[in-house]
Amino acid sequence: APREAAPAETAPDAGRLAGFSVADGRGGALDLEGFLAATDTDGLLVLKDGRAVFETYRQGLEPQRPHILMSATKAVIGLLAGALHGAGLLDLDAPIEALAREAAGGPFAGASVRQLLDMRAGVRLSPQEAALYAGACGWDPPASGFEGVGLAGFFAGLKGPPAQHGGPFAYVSANIDLLGLAIEESTGRRVAELIEELIWRPMGAASPAWITLAPDGTPRCTGGVCATLQDFARLGQVVADGGRAGAAQIVPQAWIEDLMRGGDKDAWAKGEWGGLFTKVHRQMSCRAGWYVTHDTPGTLFAMGIHGQNLFVDIARRIVIAKLSSQPAPFDYAAAMLTQRGAAALAKLA
Repeated sequence: APREAAPAETAPDAGRLAGFSVADGRGGALDLEGFLAATDTDGLLVLKDGRAVFETYRQGLEPQRPHILMSATKAVIGLLAGALHGAGLLDLDAPIEALAREAAGGPFAGASVRQLLDMRAGVRLSPQEAALYAGACGWDPPASGFEGVGLAGFFAGLKGPPAQHGGPFAYVSANIDLLGLAIEESTGRRVAELIEELIWRPMGAASPAWITLAPDGTPRCTGGVCATLQDFARLGQVVADGGRAGAAQIVPQAWIEDLMRGGDKDAWAKGEWGGLFTKVHRQMSCRAGWYVTHDTPGTLFAMGIHGQNLFVDIARRIVIAKLSSQPAPFDYAAAMLTQRGAAALAKLA
């Protein structure tokens, strides 16, 4: 695992970022401090060859204080799925109802583990179902009569014919929550225990991580992991090192190589986010909770609402972890600025 990152003022190579400049999207440019402020940064850590070249904390975040990763959690679950698959404990081709009984008899039936991981299951929640899902997660007040239902009850209550799976990319957060339920039921282990045993401890994490639970105790695998900035970056370093941390092969190298190749580019282009990143990336795909940028081979990132990002550039051996508290769940201008800023940091690191 990379050494414990030094604070920015003592990071030995922090000076190399002095020339940072990024277009602000309005005809001007921002220096590093301006970029951090404009994107409501709580913490930023840049690693080069596993060593810190820049680290900063602000807005109340501290080195040992965990921060929610939001949907960057999906990338954690993607790596866990890789570790389980490598151990023969998760069949990527298995229909989800074979692993999670709650999916039987409903629209998720027939979707494979791989299709859930890559956001290619065909389920689209109606507005009413989306409201019930939000309440079942425990992050929103539940609808009247559905108090305490939880995620398992929500999925069991979805009825109707199976959806058409394997089509274009469609971002449905429930996919990964259902996968988490399937992992727990099929292994007989809690997701938190599996992450600790297979990912967190082997990678040399310096601090505990946390995961939020729905009212029924089901883990929020789509967005509930909370971790320190340094351990978030360590996770990226595992990917940059081909699934290894020191001498330990945490995630099979073949899984990381598959991540690098990416998912179905045509499915992405025809999907609901096909045009979202075209200002910064011409060609993309989604693979196991990660977003692969095919314009620059060997680069991928994880992201979550309110500005959580983890960038990995394998070719240049750079990892950039950024935690934020942006007011809006998804601010397009801030997201594009973050993408441009990460590219500028990678050139200097």
